[in-house]
Order: sequence, then structure tokens, then C-alpha cells
Amino acid sequence: MSENCMHAQFTVNGENVDAHVPVRMHLVDYLREEMGLTGSHLGCEHGVCGACQVMVDGQVVRGCLTLAIQADGKNVQTIEGLTESRELQQLQAAFLEHNAFQCGFCSSGMLLTALEITKHHKQATRDEIRELISGNYCRCTGYQAIVNAIESVLVKSSSESGVKV
Repeated sequence: MSENCMHAQFTVNGENVDAHVPVRMHLVDYLREEMGLTGSHLGCEHGVCGACQVMVDGQVVRGCLTLAIQADGKNVQTIEGLTESRELQQLQAAFLEHNAFQCGFCSSGMLLTALEITKHHKQATRDEIRELISGNYCRCTGYQAIVNAIESVLVKSSSESGVKV
């Protein structure tokens, strides 16, 4: 094993990965370059824009700030895996319905943030949704359509569960 690489074992979208990982390679670069999973994007490369987000052990992380070697022993989910599992189906439909997909560059990160909102902030108000997505940049929509989409999923979920929003 080279001094510039370390052995790592982790799971990506249900697939076991056993590889020598460059120690300075970021997780999003590994996913894109080594695994061909290009749904997460490189935007600012400073952890500010949210385009690179992936989930590690169920937590949304900035893939441009997380080293690939840090995934050792962990479960990584990308937009591709979450789409395949249909976990994002309701959010994706709402984003389409409310025209929240514009150029698509921010969409994968925005959808992961939206998923986290629908799981952990089930009664979020429009202002709270705006605050919760504030770490994700979108240059196309002005956020209104994105807030509408997330709110519609929250309202639908609460009406299905009988909770008043």
C-alpha cells in the first residue's frame, strides 16, 4: 500500500467498497471519479453551497469537506441510491410539480436537505424551511418554488398522519 493511499471498506448505496483510497481525496471526488456517481456536484469546494451533499450513516455531510478515507466503516448514500430506494419519490414529485428543478445543479444537495427537513422538522413553517435550506445555494429559482415543494410534502404528510400544521 502506498503511503499516499489507505485501505478502506465502506458501503455506497448498498454496494460494498473495498479500496485503496488516496488520503487527500474528498468523498465527493471519490464518488464521482472512482464510482461514476455524478449526482452530487462540486460547487464551491469550501462547504458553503451544498451541491456536494451526501449522507454518511444517515447524516447529511458536505462531500467536498469530507475525506473519502473518513467513510471507512460507514454507510454512504448518494442521490442515486436514495432515488433508487424511492426514499425521495415524494420530494422529487413535489419539486417537479412546483417547478423547483431549474438547471439541476443544486438539486441533489437540495433534495437531501429537504429529506432531512421532512424527517426531522415535520412541522416546519415556511420561514423555518427557508432557514433550514439556507446552507444550499440555488442560483435559478429564488427559493420560492423549493420552499413551496418542501412545504407541500410536509402538509401532505401531516394530513396523512392527522397532525395539524
